[in-house]
Amino acid sequence: MTAHAESAAEADLPPLTSGPHRSRIGVISVVACLGGLLFGYDTGVANGAEGPMARELGLSLLQLGVVISALLFAAAIGALVGGIISDAIGRRKTILILAVLFFVGVLLVVFSPAGPEPGTFSATGFATLVAGRIVLGLAVGGASTVVPVFLAELAPFEIRGSITGRNELAIVVGQLSAFVVNAILGTTLGHVDGVWRIMFAVCALPAVALFIGMLRMPESPRWLVEKGRNDEALAVLKTVRSEDRALAEIAQVELIANQEKESHQIGIRAIMASKWLRRIIFVGIGVCITQQLTGINSIMYYGTRVLEESGMGEEEAVLANIAFGVVAVIGGIIALRNMDRIDRRKTFMIGLTLTTTFHCLVGVASMLLPAGNPARPYVILVLVVGFVLSMQTFLNVAVWVWLAEVFPLHMRGLGIGMAVFFCWVTNGILGLYFPTLVATIGITGSFFLFAGIGVVALLFVYTQVPETRGRSLEALEEDVSTGQIYVGLR
Repeated sequence: MTAHAESAAEADLPPLTSGPHRSRIGVISVVACLGGLLFGYDTGVANGAEGPMARELGLSLLQLGVVISALLFAAAIGALVGGIISDAIGRRKTILILAVLFFVGVLLVVFSPAGPEPGTFSATGFATLVAGRIVLGLAVGGASTVVPVFLAELAPFEIRGSITGRNELAIVVGQLSAFVVNAILGTTLGHVDGVWRIMFAVCALPAVALFIGMLRMPESPRWLVEKGRNDEALAVLKTVRSEDRALAEIAQVELIANQEKESHQIGIRAIMASKWLRRIIFVGIGVCITQQLTGINSIMYYGTRVLEESGMGEEEAVLANIAFGVVAVIGGIIALRNMDRIDRRKTFMIGLTLTTTFHCLVGVASMLLPAGNPARPYVILVLVVGFVLSMQTFLNVAVWVWLAEVFPLHMRGLGIGMAVFFCWVTNGILGLYFPTLVATIGITGSFFLFAGIGVVALLFVYTQVPETRGRSLEALEEDVSTGQIYVGLR
């Protein structure tokens, strides 16, 4: 099945037109994507802040691992709970709550007390720091679930990929910002105790901006219809569509919502009663785990360690690490241009083929160039940059867009929350054990392991992942609920 087999649902909608409503979608996406920016900064800032933080607070390697991974495991809970809450109280209110959590988490981290002397351990400081990272994790996980759904439900299907994909671009912009801020502060104020606190404090500003901005943003019209607030939903749609398009679209949304209510099968009850809904949940979980097992976030969190392991000096590695952030942003921009032009399945297949190839090349290079060879760190740097560029261009943006559009309205928050829960659990396990993995089997073994997983992931996508591009959310919902979406899969 391809996205080009347009159903009657899409054919019945008037075409998109230009005007103030198109600009309004742009403004909404910019404000909502501050959540993605915070997501990126808070996950990337540790890649550079961990060293001075551990030295000042007297943290052992295990304690440092707990601090780093606390955010990731909390994000798993935040993704699941955030999705459920957004189904209950709305996407907009949930994002406002997340903005508050981002701000509170930053305060806890920044004001974590040090020991009586620099370098001495403080149980209170450690507990406060971990608590702050947990609060930030809840916010990051919630944002990873709710922001893409909010954007997907507001965007017209013709440009849904590029609108929803802006959140992933914002994430990598946030990570790049963290790398640049860390590098600047590390080189200018690296001798100052507490420089890591400034690195974390920077993201308080976008948290405030997200809260203030979302106060002026509308609620998702599809969520409003789900709650029976049809007049409010139409009013919102008229601000982001032409008059005739808004009327036609609201009619389709209302029709699907009424059919769901008449069947008395919504949310978790519907999932338990339908093999097709259970299947799409498992496929969503598989897509999330596949994305994480490429090892992309291990590079975004521990890129400097990988470069140091390859033979690069500490300061040089911190500066070179910025390259990962730069190519991630470049890849995100390319991905947005392609998101409404290339099918999701094809994008996944290209991305996994490229990332698996670069994994093999890194493994081969680290075998052929022994430790001490002056070319070794630079060859590995170029190959890892190629991996990050491939990942961002073809996989990261596409995965989050696909997740935001594939689940039916009555379970969308719950569905993406369940899938992303496993995404963050996998992320957390890698974040906790990746340094140990590299120390145990080296760069060679680590990247060959990722390559083997990539081959399995390609087979999974080819046989299990359905296409979603070029379809309205309502048409997708009907095909997912009946199993029609799997027709044509190999």
